[in-house]
Amino acid sequence: MSASMVRATVRAVSKRKILATRAALTLTPSAVSKIRVLLQDKPEYIGLKVGVRTRGCNGLTYTLDYTKDRDKSDEEVLQDGVRVFIEKKAQLTLLGTEMDFVESKLSIGI
Repeated sequence: MSASMVRATVRAVSKRKILATRAALTLTPSAVSKIRVLLQDKPEYIGLKVGVRTRGCNGLTYTLDYTKDRDKSDEEVLQDGVRVFIEKKAQLTLLGTEMDFVESKLSIGI
């Protein structure tokens, strides 16, 4: 194989974009609807941020906060016009997770 052929092959491959086959986090229609309602009266926020903290005997607890900006290390999930950011520390533990909003007589929550 000649050197020019190798360079051409490398250039062709390096221009391709690798696309994620699955989002880090998926939202149910119920969750999308609730997040829209939560953000409706808060125009200064761009979305919600999911994080993880070390706590208790299980080791981890998840946090959900409003966010005004995106950190460089955050993973952004954009679904149906709703933006959810995942902190770097939580990305591995949330990979492939589905976020839902459930309302019952005993509890309400995402």
